[in-house]
Amino acid sequence: MTVEALGISSLPNQVFRRVSDEGGNFNMMVCGESGLGKTTFINTLFQTSLKLKVARRNYAQKTTDIEVIRAQLVEKNFSMRFNVIDTPGFGDSIDNNKTWQQVVDFIDDQYDSYMRQEQQPFRDTKFDFRVHAVLYFIRPTAHGLKPLDVQTMRHLSVRCNLIPVIAKADTLTAQEMLLFKSRIRQVIEAQEISIFTPPLDYESAANGALSTIDSGNTPALEHARQLIESMPFAVIGSEDKYENNSGNVVLARKYPWGVVEVENDEHCDFRKLRALLLGTYMLDLILTTEEVHYENYRRVRLGDVEENDDEGSKNPLLPARTPARKMSHNPKYKEEENALKKYFTDQVKAEEQRFRQWEQNIINERGRLNGDLEDLQSKVKKMEEEVKRLQARKH
Repeated sequence: MTVEALGISSLPNQVFRRVSDEGGNFNMMVCGESGLGKTTFINTLFQTSLKLKVARRNYAQKTTDIEVIRAQLVEKNFSMRFNVIDTPGFGDSIDNNKTWQQVVDFIDDQYDSYMRQEQQPFRDTKFDFRVHAVLYFIRPTAHGLKPLDVQTMRHLSVRCNLIPVIAKADTLTAQEMLLFKSRIRQVIEAQEISIFTPPLDYESAANGALSTIDSGNTPALEHARQLIESMPFAVIGSEDKYENNSGNVVLARKYPWGVVEVENDEHCDFRKLRALLLGTYMLDLILTTEEVHYENYRRVRLGDVEENDDEGSKNPLLPARTPARKMSHNPKYKEEENALKKYFTDQVKAEEQRFRQWEQNIINERGRLNGDLEDLQSKVKKMEEEVKRLQARKH
């Protein structure tokens, strides 16, 4: 006896059609000091000029800005919307105390904005700018992480999927790179910095988020292990193409001693990082952001924490426990706020000056009218006395 299929097996096809029609959305932030090749890396990653290179600004006027680059890429009839958030000016000031604050505020603000959209009565259209991955670019010094790098990565790691990247990998030898990676891993472990790692099994995937790896898929597990062993990724960016030793034209950087290929695993980890971001683990990044980082933020902001926690046990890296919106520490916004305050103060002073002038005019006019009234009263009194004298003479 044959059992007729119920049809529930067609659900994956329905989900596939819906996702294909709606497309996807991925938000990525690149953070790091100027001069580390972030712009070149963005253009190399997407194989197009998403962002133009600009001249370096005056260091005396350096402040951390937030720039959002929007792009829509289509591959095999599937459309993907990308928002690349850049942070020009980060770490370029003489005093870099809390220079990471603006980056952290931006990430928190996107969570806060999405949370408020969910609380609205009409939620047909929601704008999702929650950061799914942060690439933190590290200067290739071969010595270790700077205090600014450690503090920034500590604050970012509790809010989003942090992926450390060693910039300009061609400036270090192979031995120097291995030693540099080892030192970075030691600092990350000692400082308890949480970075995104590909899940190796279904249960441990993103602390509960769904994994794109099947536990029985040995090649995928081996690929995940290779990515984990390569962290932090050492990358090279280039928008120019040169001919390599095999006669193929490839993206590379040319030096007098030879050519450094961008997509050669023996030269750098660019292909591995691209596979992590845009290939195998993009869904893991999105789900981890939605089911772990956003839920943690939402729980803290709505105050769903243990009441017996004392002040010393609270994590200073987490957002403040209050549903009210947090004021931004962006110096650009501070300047605008100060300018508006000055304009408002000047307007109030001008109105007060006009009011005082009107008040003085009224006082002067009242004095003049009182003087005229006294003169008239004096004349009336004299006329009354004159009338009395005339009447006395008559009698």
